[in-house]
Amino acid sequence: MIPAMPATTATSRQASVTALRFGRLAAMGAVAALILIAGVWGSWGTAQHVMLTKGRERGTVEVTRCGEDTCTGPYTPASVGSTARRNVVIEHTVAVRKGQTYTVVVKPGSDDVVRSGPAGILYAWVPMGGALLLASVVVAGGLRRTRVAWVLAGSGVALLTAVFVVV
Repeated sequence: MIPAMPATTATSRQASVTALRFGRLAAMGAVAALILIAGVWGSWGTAQHVMLTKGRERGTVEVTRCGEDTCTGPYTPASVGSTARRNVVIEHTVAVRKGQTYTVVVKPGSDDVVRSGPAGILYAWVPMGGALLLASVVVAGGLRRTRVAWVLAGSGVALLTAVFVVV
């Protein structure tokens, strides 16, 4: 050791390691939280109509025609205050087939409908399932919290598997 150097290098190195560890935890925690918030945000646009049905128009749609992105068909009301429509639009997904009848909820102020019931609720939360899987990787790798990561991954897989089985 050089006589002119102070002997505090070990403590300053330890402080810098602690600061870097805290910075990594804060950054990865923020990324994981942002992923989960984005999953809820992506799911809530459809889930709010399916889960909060009080006061909304509910009924059935018989799919008569399908394009690339949407399917259409006549709407038959099932709730009080709902009016029949000649044509409503439902998103064309793997869960919608021509010639089938589905229970739906009408989005307020439009002729767009979304599936209701257990299949509709689970399908609405698919983006959240993907976010849970992605956040589990961040939590395991960035935060080094493997148990929490396994819980997140298991929840995401369970949600996506339930959607696959129900739909």
